Amino acid sequence: MSDAARPEHDALVPVLTEIVEDEAGTRSPAVSAAALEALARELERAVLERLGPEVDRVIEERLARTLSKVLGLALDTVRAELTVSVTQMVREAVAASVAHALALPPKD
Repeated sequence: MSDAARPEHDALVPVLTEIVEDEAGTRSPAVSAAALEALARELERAVLERLGPEVDRVIEERLARTLSKVLGLALDTVRAELTVSVTQMVREAVAASVAHALALPPKD
């Protein structure tokens, strides 16, 4: 429908094919920079206040998982080292006992 064919009250309503100038771009901001900064600080504080407990919980969970993995690996390493050490000590003790038994003169 052309502009001439549209009813008069429809002429006030823009359609998708019309370009409407942005009047907001020519106006001065309704809020000062200081007020925006204060609002931003207050919003940040409010968000952190609400998210704080959740952030703490997530950090604790991740820390617990990480510590569990690290401690598990450390315990596996210590267990393996102890096994090698104990095996070596038993081997040396048995060898010393056998050597001592072979060195004794026979009993009559």
